[in-house]
Amino acid sequence: MTRNLFIALEGIDGSGKSTQIGLLKSNLENAGHKVYTTFEPTDGPIGKLIRDIFNHRIEADQRTIAGLFVADRLEHVLNKKNGMLKKLEEGFTVITDRYYFSSYAYHGVHMPVDWVIRSNALAAGILRPDLNIFIDIDPETGMDRIRKGRNSLELFETLENQKKVRDKYFEVLEMLKNEENVFITNGNRFPEEIADEIWQKVKTMA
Repeated sequence: MTRNLFIALEGIDGSGKSTQIGLLKSNLENAGHKVYTTFEPTDGPIGKLIRDIFNHRIEADQRTIAGLFVADRLEHVLNKKNGMLKKLEEGFTVITDRYYFSSYAYHGVHMPVDWVIRSNALAAGILRPDLNIFIDIDPETGMDRIRKGRNSLELFETLENQKKVRDKYFEVLEMLKNEENVFITNGNRFPEEIADEIWQKVKTMA
């Protein structure tokens, strides 16, 4: 019997999380897992509001954005129909594209990171990943990928901000290394190489 897992993928924009989630899902399914993939912000009402802010359709203060993420994340965890807790209880291995480390890094650039961590403590207390995978890439590479894939940039997608976010990621990963299971992989490589390294780590837990 395979043990179902909760895995969060993290990284700056353009780090290749979506690609790696697809490859990891295939590897897990081949190993006998039922896999449910999801993402933040969600496609629920609060997540859609966040996306409107990101796409410059609505203006909001950084503190408001951070608060909306807290609410969206709790709904992501607790929704009785398709929340992550529900899916885990149904026996799925759940892979999420972003979780609370994203808030620590992105919002921690604009406000005290201790506040961001405290504001996400309820979600972290309810559901902590078995594994946080951080895909590390050069911010310049990330921005190149974003520009090639889209016609417009979102709120946080500037080179200066991506550099700050990457630094903040490493700050909080170090800060919480004794509380969280974190695996860091070099994302400046071919996707298949990264996927193989991730799978070598994950398959020891499944």
